[in-house]
Amino acid sequence: MAKQIVNEFETVSAKLGAAKAALNDVVFGQNDVVELAMIAILAGGHALIVGAPGLAKTKLATALGTVLGLNEKRVQFTPDLMPADILGSEILDVDDKGKRAFRFVPGPVFCQLLMADEINRASPRTQSALLQAMQEHHVTVAGERHDLPEPFHVLATQNPIEQEGTYPLPEAQLDRFLVQVDISYPPLDAERRMLFATTGNEEAAPKAVLTTADLLAAQHLTRTIPVGEQVTDAILKVVRAARPGPDAAAYINDAVAWGPSPRASQALMLCARARALLQDRLSPSIEDVIALLEPVFKHRMALNFAARAEGTTVSQIIARLAETLA
Repeated sequence: MAKQIVNEFETVSAKLGAAKAALNDVVFGQNDVVELAMIAILAGGHALIVGAPGLAKTKLATALGTVLGLNEKRVQFTPDLMPADILGSEILDVDDKGKRAFRFVPGPVFCQLLMADEINRASPRTQSALLQAMQEHHVTVAGERHDLPEPFHVLATQNPIEQEGTYPLPEAQLDRFLVQVDISYPPLDAERRMLFATTGNEEAAPKAVLTTADLLAAQHLTRTIPVGEQVTDAILKVVRAARPGPDAAAYINDAVAWGPSPRASQALMLCARARALLQDRLSPSIEDVIALLEPVFKHRMALNFAARAEGTTVSQIIARLAETLA
């Protein structure tokens, strides 16, 4: 039995390595971003991708859908977008005999990978339409439940620069995202390669590496990877240390308005397992927990007014938390 599990692990790990290489061939200089996005999907969650315009956020989502063998759809979020534009709606049909009946027309959310482009440009009403889909993997329209395909993942993008005409995501929805993926500018050599690869007559296109069945098997394997007591204790220690309260450190009580919820513990556990699998290791380590702290915590913590006025950032607080695990 153990040999069978190891063989399955090696097979899945090799396929994931090929998928990661295929993504890096079309998304230049963003190795950490590609890895985080794959970790989110392996863990069965959703990712919030934050970065300035032109940093391949949309290309990353499209390439992920192709490489991982997922049915992918894209929705451009705008202030006039309505919930029915995402979820779908019922229309009145009339058959040949004149009989009338309502028929449900599925919206773009009925896919395996939904690209929600500039999600913070939609109204809160439309943003909240995704909450049930992201958490429950089904939607309710006119009192009827409609199940979404499996697997189902949301990759939402957000522009951190231009805030005019945007609606900040509510904390309840932010908490549904497994990780926040920050995209920065690529290094010089990667940008040089990108110039030649994208300005010629032919541009490299992503190729399918996995099938849906392969991905589902990888997601199942991710949840079976054993986690040692030391890593489990580290996850619980750092999540609970990030919450203000009588047992918290002074710098947490002085700066943090609210800390990560128990979903952060679940996210750290799943993402640590996924990172170990992606890096061809049979179990996660404390180094995995430290590496994932910022993507998991950044959108789940808020600073109080005094800390913001002093120029303190969430990243600085997370860095201090990481030091307690080193």
